[in-house]
Amino acid sequence: MARTHGTHATRVDPLVLAGALLVCLSAPAFYVLRIWWLGAILLVAGLAVAVVADRRDPDGIRREVGLTRDLSLIAAGLLIVSSMSLEAKLDNLSILRFGLVLGGAVAVPYVISRFVYRDHAIRFPWRGGGRWGRLQWGWLVAVLALGWLILPFYFISSGVYLNWPVVDTPDLIARLFVGVGAVGIWDELFFICTVFALLRRHLPDVAANPLQAIVFVSFLWELGYREWGPLLTIPFALLQGLIFLRTRSLAYVVTVHLLFDAVVFAVLVHGHNPGLLDGLFLV
Repeated sequence: MARTHGTHATRVDPLVLAGALLVCLSAPAFYVLRIWWLGAILLVAGLAVAVVADRRDPDGIRREVGLTRDLSLIAAGLLIVSSMSLEAKLDNLSILRFGLVLGGAVAVPYVISRFVYRDHAIRFPWRGGGRWGRLQWGWLVAVLALGWLILPFYFISSGVYLNWPVVDTPDLIARLFVGVGAVGIWDELFFICTVFALLRRHLPDVAANPLQAIVFVSFLWELGYREWGPLLTIPFALLQGLIFLRTRSLAYVVTVHLLFDAVVFAVLVHGHNPGLLDGLFLV
């Protein structure tokens, strides 16, 4: 069994992997299939496996960081998010509900971890690994270029832009801009700094990253990235995890995400307002 008292695990314990996988598979049950009872069963099953893993001690080493404890923090966030529909709406009540629910999904696990369990499993390392190098700046340019090439074709040809509300007034366009950016920041706070960070305490990065991607992509599916969207969102989620491992910088992964979302915003405005931004995109 891998010891988990350091920054992250280095070996895969099949029982630990099974428990974590079951918990993460609750996300597609909640957000893709929208079968709440199935998601709840998967969460309970995953936590039950975690209890067994925590009690098992084949190496004579007491697990210093409980798998059950950390998976329960992920489960709490998933349950909070599952309490509402993620359909994009721009009225005041919907924006308030989104803010409270998504904010709670980050705040509750953090508060429990920090003040109840008294550890620092969930951190938000804004500066992280220091100054960005040429590779980091180059990737920011590449994100804009790739987004400009791919996103208009995806949103317009598949019709998924219709999963977002019509934005045909300055007020609605401003609300969409703020909403897209706010959700993008939240994505990194929850999926990377919470889910990924907690999984890394018990699993090597090669296992923890795909598991966080399951949760990430499931959320994006309900948010509106459907049809063949997972062909884009799966690589994006995996890359965000890898970039965070390399840079240790929340600021950088948020910047990448916001640049991507800036293109998403422009494409949504373009899709709902034919002729407004025709000169900006190829589709």
